[in-house]
Amino acid sequence: MAWTNSTFEIEKDDGILTSYEISKIDLHNVDLVVLSACETGLGDNLFDGIFGLQRAFKKAGAKSILMSLWKIDDKTTSEYMSLFYNNLTSGLSKHESYKRTVADMKKKYDDPYYWASFILLD
Repeated sequence: MAWTNSTFEIEKDDGILTSYEISKIDLHNVDLVVLSACETGLGDNLFDGIFGLQRAFKKAGAKSILMSLWKIDDKTTSEYMSLFYNNLTSGLSKHESYKRTVADMKKKYDDPYYWASFILLD
């Protein structure tokens, strides 16, 4: 979608991936989408619910999304994602990987700021 002369051109490739474009992709074979950037789980509360990346990926067919609800520093995010992927690649399910990652982060950080930002949406 491109912005030109006060209008959007949906068919034009502008290098920016929008929620609308994501929602048009067939992701029914995708088990897990990981959005590790800050506030990727947030959206705009409009007349028909929350609109954002999470809704676009679910509409496209993704089964689960790991996403962030607030800003968290890069070092902690990197640590969280490393633990999550190590758990996942060791054979744990995505749910068990998530639970184990949260438990490991809780042991290291008392403050929920460091481990509660990420949620797993099915």
